[in-house]
Amino acid sequence: MKKSLLAVAALGAFASAAQAQSSVTVYGILDVGYVGSNLRIANNAAAANGTVANTTNSQFADSAESTSRLGFKGTEDLGGGLSAFFTIETAITPNAQNAISSSTATANRQTFAGLKKAGVGQFAFGTQYTTIHNAVSVTDPGNANNMMGNVVYDKLTGGSSLTAFNSKTAATQQFSGQQNNTSYTVRATNMLSLASDTFSGFQGNAFYVLNNQNTNATPVPTGGAGSYSGGTTNATGWGLGANYTWQKLMVTANFQQFTNKSAYIVDGTGVYSSGYPTQGFFGGSSAGGTNAKDNQQYYAATYDFGILKGYVQYVNRKTLDANNPNNYVARTAQQIGVRSYITPTIEGWASAGMGKLTASQQTATSYALFSSAMTGSNSANFGGFQLGSNYWLSKRTNLYAIYGQQRTSNQNFGGTAANATSYNANNYAVGVRHTF
Repeated sequence: MKKSLLAVAALGAFASAAQAQSSVTVYGILDVGYVGSNLRIANNAAAANGTVANTTNSQFADSAESTSRLGFKGTEDLGGGLSAFFTIETAITPNAQNAISSSTATANRQTFAGLKKAGVGQFAFGTQYTTIHNAVSVTDPGNANNMMGNVVYDKLTGGSSLTAFNSKTAATQQFSGQQNNTSYTVRATNMLSLASDTFSGFQGNAFYVLNNQNTNATPVPTGGAGSYSGGTTNATGWGLGANYTWQKLMVTANFQQFTNKSAYIVDGTGVYSSGYPTQGFFGGSSAGGTNAKDNQQYYAATYDFGILKGYVQYVNRKTLDANNPNNYVARTAQQIGVRSYITPTIEGWASAGMGKLTASQQTATSYALFSSAMTGSNSANFGGFQLGSNYWLSKRTNLYAIYGQQRTSNQNFGGTAANATSYNANNYAVGVRHTF
């Protein structure tokens, strides 16, 4: 009898230990409040010269400071310093008919699984953030919020007017350089990620993206010298990143490249009738580009002065026509900022930056980003600033107020000075954010 009781006790202890070795956590963010915006387009190229278009919007919206989300993550201790982990995270849309986002492009924020070895590092497969986005997340003074004025993380959301503002074609806001994630790729599918542990202050990251379809077709003439149809279907990407921390200083350097080749039809002058280049992974979407080579780099540093933390950022992106590298669009931006606790419960931040977007085209519809025909060269200078504050009610709940403003000037659309277009916009939000 005593042996039976001892056996039952041993089994119970073993079961408890096994349960303690694995865990699953439900987490998320709900961010809701008021969002307003003012948009002004002067000398709009889509209308008569001199036309000024103004749009004002105000509404109860969501995700101004952080994108609302719901996630599940877990770990299992496999013994010997080895553990397995997973994450499933989807976007939440509080003001839509479906609370769980139904977008095929952005609903899947992260879904991956991998293994981690203590003292060495980890790897994971699935839909994941890029090395640049992971670096921006810890070196951006506004913590990568979704309001205007941030020239590095230019991710706008929070209302119907901003949605319309973001979806303009090449003739309008999209080419201003302040559209929706024109600066770098946030996440990608079909990714293998690698991350090392920290050694003497250094920590490394890498990823490789491989499309689940990889077929080849030989280009064949379609009529006339220099005319081709067909091509390779191949989508890949890779990235490298390094972080260094020394006392109160943190420095990061990152580079990533995405290449897509798809079937296309182009005539002897280089004009596409199908398969023309487009920039991929735009606006945080998991969709790749088309016939484009997308090079991105990001460098940043932070320093904790005690009373405040200082930030310096630089980002560069150049998307080239995979079939004609003379056609490209390039964006460069730099930004400085500070973040500090004014009181134990009130936190504030400020940032300001500027940049330039340039493009070169050889023919009317041979382009690397645009969705409408354009001739000649084009350039745009842009800038912005942002102010924000959090009032922390607890470790998980805060009230916030954010104001952002941005501008674009000297845009030469269509290669004609008379068609130069400028944009001025601001938006503001007050709301409540709860994390769980």
